[in-house]
Amino acid sequence: MIGKDFAQQLFSLQDRVAFVTGAGSGIGQTIACSLASAGARVVCFDLRDDGGLAETVSHIESIGGQACAYTGDVRQLADLRAAVALAKSRFGRLDIAVNAAGIANANPALAMESEQWQRVIDINLTGVWNSCKAEAELMVESGGGSIINIASMSGIIVNRGLDQAHYNCSKAGVIHLSKSLAMEWVDKGIRVNSISPGYTATPMNTRPEMVHQTREFESQTPMQRMAKVEEMAGPALFLASDAASFCTGVDLVVDGGFVCW
Repeated sequence: MIGKDFAQQLFSLQDRVAFVTGAGSGIGQTIACSLASAGARVVCFDLRDDGGLAETVSHIESIGGQACAYTGDVRQLADLRAAVALAKSRFGRLDIAVNAAGIANANPALAMESEQWQRVIDINLTGVWNSCKAEAELMVESGGGSIINIASMSGIIVNRGLDQAHYNCSKAGVIHLSKSLAMEWVDKGIRVNSISPGYTATPMNTRPEMVHQTREFESQTPMQRMAKVEEMAGPALFLASDAASFCTGVDLVVDGGFVCW
């Protein structure tokens, strides 16, 4: 029978160790702080040099959590292995990983040069592959874990009015990579899932010059608004916790109903 503290224990991340890429801003930063609020000790990884990574660590410490930072590039497997080694030396293990590092831009396919295509694929897809590989190497030692990759509804649909074939393909790849690794690693105790956000009010999407585009995003979404970054925390906490112990290979779409239309 279910006890009084069942729900609290189910979602608790107490004494677990998490690793988050893209932790210096936006969705990654919010999820890193949310994992810490649930009890996890967090290694925060990003390439940013604007102070965002230090801000994430400082905030986690201000709420009584433990965190450390590593500056690196998801395109470099060596950087990720070094950061995962930091998780091991600092906290002893790795239980949770959230791969949120990524970029977005738009350009018509006929005008896009190979370099633009390749950069998005290298960061958004190969970067997730590198991250999963480095994380799983330690998770195997730790007895398993949960990997959560941040994809996008753009990996399922083609966004009206946005010429971004490279981005859409990268996110579709993240979804299928997550399913593929989930099946490869199911016997290792490693669950791999993805979250596909809809239009989200990240700093990139709320710049003053984006106001007209933002209105379009809102009007196209059934809920008539963009998601708050905090609304990606709940899905991540669920997939990271024992509440999702029988979930692997799942793509959790968090889009305000967008793909229903």
